[in-house]
Amino acid sequence: MSRADLDKEPHEIASMFDGVAEKYDKTNSVLSFGQDKGWRRATRAALSLKPGEKVLDLGAGTGVSTEELARSGAYVVGLDLSLGMLAVGRRDRPQVPLVAGDALALPFPDQTFDAVTTSFVIRNVANTPAALRELARVTKPGGRMVICEFSHPTNGAFRTVYLQYLMRSLPAVARKVASNPEAYVYLAESIRAWPDQREFATIIGENTWSQVKWRNLTGGIVALHKAVRPA
Repeated sequence: MSRADLDKEPHEIASMFDGVAEKYDKTNSVLSFGQDKGWRRATRAALSLKPGEKVLDLGAGTGVSTEELARSGAYVVGLDLSLGMLAVGRRDRPQVPLVAGDALALPFPDQTFDAVTTSFVIRNVANTPAALRELARVTKPGGRMVICEFSHPTNGAFRTVYLQYLMRSLPAVARKVASNPEAYVYLAESIRAWPDQREFATIIGENTWSQVKWRNLTGGIVALHKAVRPA
């Protein structure tokens, strides 16, 4: 298992998610105390989607987030690197368009989508700046991007408690409900190592996107970063 501060090889990440695919959605709901549903709704609202728009959901996994986004009436395609996650998604959500692909080499022409989004995935990509530029490539000028990702709680005392949960309680809970508990040790470490809200906003702005802003959810456990593809 690669540590969170080491290079993230795509085949290792794909294999890790293959190993947790069967119970991934249930485990996430348990570990987030049911907050994951609200985070998905907030992501959909932040995108301001309109019926008929084309949307890319990067790192869609089993298609839970893709299904939520499609409630807007937009046409949403989910893409993921893990064939195991996609297999579960195609079984459980056959109506959701899901395709295999790499965030660093998206299988779409330039300026395909009106909006792009990704949830809890960007920190697991080997080259975050390159992934941001690739998302910009497939987005139409003036198109929107919303990234929903774990971040840093803004209250110091709460942050201390949260980090203790991440590094101690989360792996213990995962051992009871997850199909591959060791993967959640890596995921906890990757959350702790991720840049804070302001630093990540700077990274986004340095890689094609403009008008970058963010909003904290659940006290900063999660942050929504929104940006626009310049004309």
